[in-house]
Amino acid sequence: MRISSVNHALFDLLERLDAARIHYMLGRHRAESILVSVTLVGQRIEIDVFRDGHLEISRFLGTEDIEGGTELVDDIIARATD
Repeated sequence: MRISSVNHALFDLLERLDAARIHYMLGRHRAESILVSVTLVGQRIEIDVFRDGHLEISRFLGTEDIEGGTELVDDIIARATD
């Protein structure tokens, strides 16, 4: 039995990231999409790939300056659990 190859936006994206040697992680936080998380210097990128092939991309830009230590982690956790 021969399995036909079907192009899909997810595989196309992963192949492009692999070719560029860009590390990524896959996640599934919503039933209708797969999340591809990419971290580059100065930015974090979230790419949601949907079954129909469309992409939704969010970029978070920053300076990567050190903002604190343990006290900052404590504050972030406290704010998230309020």
